[in-house]
Amino acid sequence: MAFLGLRKWPTPVLRPMAPFIAAAGITFFLVGKMQDMGIRSEEYAKDPRNPYAAQIAKESHH
Repeated sequence: MAFLGLRKWPTPVLRPMAPFIAAAGITFFLVGKMQDMGIRSEEYAKDPRNPYAAQIAKESHH
């Protein structure tokens, strides 16, 4: 018998979603790393349109 629509045993949510959660975390991390590598590359590091150009130039002098 269901009480207010709740079953005796809850439906598993986290265990079946674990691979997707892990893949999302890995993807988020790798895309962030690729973006950081892209803005720090030689071609774009000195581009005036790069919003991080001043920060990159300041870090390179240290």
